[in-house]
Amino acid sequence: MMRAVIWDFDGTLGYRGGSDASGGAWTTSLWEVLQAEVPGCGVTKEQLRPYMRAGFPWHEPDSAHTHVKSADGWWQMVEPLFTRAYTAVGFDYKRAQRFASLFRATYLDLDRWCVYHDVIPVLNVLSSAGWTHIMLSNHVPELRDIVSHLGLAPYFAEIFNSAEIGYEKPNPRAFQIALDALPDVEEVWMVGDSMEADVTGALGVGIPAILVRREHPDARLYAETLLDVPVILSH
Repeated sequence: MMRAVIWDFDGTLGYRGGSDASGGAWTTSLWEVLQAEVPGCGVTKEQLRPYMRAGFPWHEPDSAHTHVKSADGWWQMVEPLFTRAYTAVGFDYKRAQRFASLFRATYLDLDRWCVYHDVIPVLNVLSSAGWTHIMLSNHVPELRDIVSHLGLAPYFAEIFNSAEIGYEKPNPRAFQIALDALPDVEEVWMVGDSMEADVTGALGVGIPAILVRREHPDARLYAETLLDVPVILSH
């Protein structure tokens, strides 16, 4: 009997350090570019944050982007969002474009990425119990590099990344691509920190789901930490 868990990555298994209540990974990376290029400019994360709330592929999950065939092409698609943010906080267009061109390297600084303390123990417990691990994440093209750097790659039979497959969760096609990699599976679950992308998306294609780390009133199954996931799966 093959059993599998489909895991989200960002906010579930790992995260980019330096983020806080004033700004997530994207906002923080925008701000870090400014700290390196124009220290003391006075721009805050709070000023930048509104411009990261729309425009990314995962903000329009009903629209496929299978036409984007390379990592460079993906970043070219989103770079205007960074330029917009920098111009909105007062920089001229030419400087904003230059700052935007530096965003990718800043965001992808592998030393900034971390794995939650409960991840490895839970992956080991479930692997020992016969569960297969699949990753399905809305992320940047370099997700595999991040996962490898964190030492997580050996745990996963497959890694599906929206930047590569062209579909964002909760689009049913994203989940179907993951399911197609599990033709003999008899039991499959989704685990993630987003009610909309992970839980609602999975339930929409008949996959039971566990919300983790970020509580939501509509979640039927919730685990504050991943340590509770094996308990839920055993029932």
